[in-house]
Amino acid sequence: MSEIDEGAELLRALHAEHGDALYAHALRLTSGDRQRAEDLVQETLMRAWQHPEHLDPRRGPVRPWLFTISRNLAIDAWRRRNARVGEVVTDTVPEQTSDVDEADRAVESWTIAEALARLSAAHREVLVECFYNGRSVAEAAAKLGIPPGTVKSRTHYALQSLRLILAEMGVLQ
Repeated sequence: MSEIDEGAELLRALHAEHGDALYAHALRLTSGDRQRAEDLVQETLMRAWQHPEHLDPRRGPVRPWLFTISRNLAIDAWRRRNARVGEVVTDTVPEQTSDVDEADRAVESWTIAEALARLSAAHREVLVECFYNGRSVAEAAAKLGIPPGTVKSRTHYALQSLRLILAEMGVLQ
């Protein structure tokens, strides 16, 4: 099989597995502009083809990386469209647009969900109760039917595991 055929097959496989989710993400990033979203998906897949080292399953799931590339490309395109010819000097820092904030939250949410799914059930349920449901150690212990000391130790080890998982996914260094 030639290198061109392999590249085409890679792009087809990526599009088949991640295309719909990537397009939905791109639509949010482009405020519903279908043409720009399609261009964004195409450019994202092209970047994946140019950097196959990021597609290695040992580095973690591909989708968060694709979403990050898509978001970065959308930000770059937005900056190009909004660039001014003249220089504007100001002391105020521009605020991020809500589209970018929502896109960041979506990618972060997906990444955290993927990382939590890799934890053991015991570690995951302790983190969900304490951090996502906002329960105290005593409340989490009562809800889970385990001693408070167990909640504390599981939380400690769960956070260590989560940190390792996020590092394997390329989120933390």
